[in-house]
Amino acid sequence: MWQSLAPTRRGSRRVIYGSEVDFELPASDDPRRLAVRAWIADHPHPDAATLAGAGYVAPHWPAPWGLGADAELQLIIAEELEAGGVEMVDNPIGIGWAAPTLLHAGTDAQLQRYLRPLLTGEEFWCQLFSEPEAGSDLSSLTTKAVRDGDEWVVTGQKVWSTWADRSAFGILLARTDPDVPKHRGISYFICPMDRPGIDIRPIKEMSGGHHFNEVFLDEVRIPAENLVGAPGDGWKLARVTLGNERVSLSSGGVCWGMGPTSDDFFDAVRSEDGVSDPVLRQRAAEMYIESFLLQLHNRKILSQTLAGAEPGPEASLKKLMADEHGQRITDLAADLCGAQAMLAGDERSGVFGGGDHDQWPWAQLFARALTVGGGTTQVQRNILAERVLGLPRELTS
Repeated sequence: MWQSLAPTRRGSRRVIYGSEVDFELPASDDPRRLAVRAWIADHPHPDAATLAGAGYVAPHWPAPWGLGADAELQLIIAEELEAGGVEMVDNPIGIGWAAPTLLHAGTDAQLQRYLRPLLTGEEFWCQLFSEPEAGSDLSSLTTKAVRDGDEWVVTGQKVWSTWADRSAFGILLARTDPDVPKHRGISYFICPMDRPGIDIRPIKEMSGGHHFNEVFLDEVRIPAENLVGAPGDGWKLARVTLGNERVSLSSGGVCWGMGPTSDDFFDAVRSEDGVSDPVLRQRAAEMYIESFLLQLHNRKILSQTLAGAEPGPEASLKKLMADEHGQRITDLAADLCGAQAMLAGDERSGVFGGGDHDQWPWAQLFARALTVGGGTTQVQRNILAERVLGLPRELTS
């Protein structure tokens, strides 16, 4: 039943799948762990500003926003905060996608203006990349930006803009030079979402929610200092953003960090004394293996990223694996619930309906979007074929 698939250990420290395997992680009495635990003891319910001030929101960032943490320290901090039941800042696009791009190419003034309120969640962010005719082929975008004195005037349409209706800023791609090859004529902007000329229209999902939106821009004036990098750097910077997006989209819950997690699923299965049907039991075992492999891959990406490497094909592989895993595990949850799976999942009373037991039916409906958003499964497979396997580039008309 859906009720039985509700999380059973929320806020407690979870056992890492395959913990019997020696990952050589720091021991429980490691001084760095003890230091984080002592901080949590002094700040048992830290607000976002306190977390950000301690450098715990993005510990791998440089000071003064982070701690310059290496991969091991970041893992320690993440595990100890989770074990302590500390609630993290809710600003996934700002922290996970926009900020890494700003750190890569932003001016000092941009870093000083945007990073602190972004870390605390005071200013929520969205992404304005995809268009009705430029989703998978993002370089074909037609939204244009024309320089007019100290401003850029932007006109066009964006679609599938997650949380645009609640955002203070958006990272925006627009064409600033129509006379050069399409990849070279794109620029990257910080777009204030309260500017005159912006019209945001929600896209209703079959899950009942509408965290996707259409955004229409009608001669929207953006200050010239909101350009990130130089004119024409947009495609290069978009690759930085998309690399981080494909890593962060599939972290946390099985629906891009939202909703229930694989841990929740296996906790529920264990609490029900396993699965009696041999076919469903085999599928559950396959989900366990997939989840374990994803954790190994996540650690590899984390180590590479914190060593200074930009996310590359590994990010596409993670997204491909994680999104298909999310679809399979939510389908299995529905099959374990049987006919009752069709009776839950109403979002009218909140993000997940009336309570935790409604997370799984919501997740199964939302999971259809996983292999589309952030770069379709077909796009990810092409990237891996060309950049990892060395196959010839796909022919285009």
